[in-house]
Amino acid sequence: MKAMILCGGQGTRLREHTELRPKPMVEIGGRPILWHIMKSYAHYGVTDFILCLGYKAAVIKEYFLNYQAMNCDFTVALGQKDGLKLHGAGGDDEGWNVTLADTGEETMTGARVRRAARYLDRKDETFLVTYGDGLSDVNIGNAIKFHKKHGKLATLTGVRPPSRFGELQVDGHQVNAFSEKPQIGQGMINGGFFCFERGFLEYLSESPECILERTPLESCAADGELCVFEHPGYWQCMDTYRDWLSLEAQWKSGQAPWKPGRLGLVTGDGADASPAKKSAAKPAKGRRRISA
Repeated sequence: MKAMILCGGQGTRLREHTELRPKPMVEIGGRPILWHIMKSYAHYGVTDFILCLGYKAAVIKEYFLNYQAMNCDFTVALGQKDGLKLHGAGGDDEGWNVTLADTGEETMTGARVRRAARYLDRKDETFLVTYGDGLSDVNIGNAIKFHKKHGKLATLTGVRPPSRFGELQVDGHQVNAFSEKPQIGQGMINGGFFCFERGFLEYLSESPECILERTPLESCAADGELCVFEHPGYWQCMDTYRDWLSLEAQWKSGQAPWKPGRLGLVTGDGADASPAKKSAAKPAKGRRRISA
């Protein structure tokens, strides 16, 4: 099963980091956020990736072309053909298959998926898609099982992100409870981590203006072919410098929820719920993505 990762957006709200590199290459703990996302998928056995490139695509291409040499010691025999010897190569990411697909610098999310679909194999009836700037401890294995169980064309992961502000519970002038930046309790947003059947591609076009989160998902929902996999656990996107600071601090603490050693420690994903209760008449609210 292949996972597409949308890597083409310009990250204008994170310009401190994205002037010279695309947002998926912004580092957390010394590694690009893209690498962290791929590690999450690999934890659940998904190691075949299609990266949908756009803005500063060459930076991502260079990273993967030089990946092994930059992540281990090596010896170079100058002037000799095949004169590169790697030392200690072959970590947890050995065996990953990464296809880098240039889908256009100004292309929107739906068109990126449709253009990259040429790299799906005929046997790939189900494929996965997510954004290149969002981290989560979502159980991807359970999301896939849920998608297979309900039999619809599309599944998105619904999340309740942390509020950017503190919350007061009051009775008149009396504060009964105070919570600093709590998880939003009302309503879900689109958190990415999609599962699609090949038939969903019929909702997409290669026109640069095709936005996944608008007509394609809205039409899919109207046709009764979109379900939501509810994830009550951790989810965080990296939209702003403040978001990056938060993610960096979480990684440095050693307790980052998306860290492979911690994935699966939090339960509660709705994999066992009745598909009828999870099916959605319209997409989960929020998180409009224009280009990614």
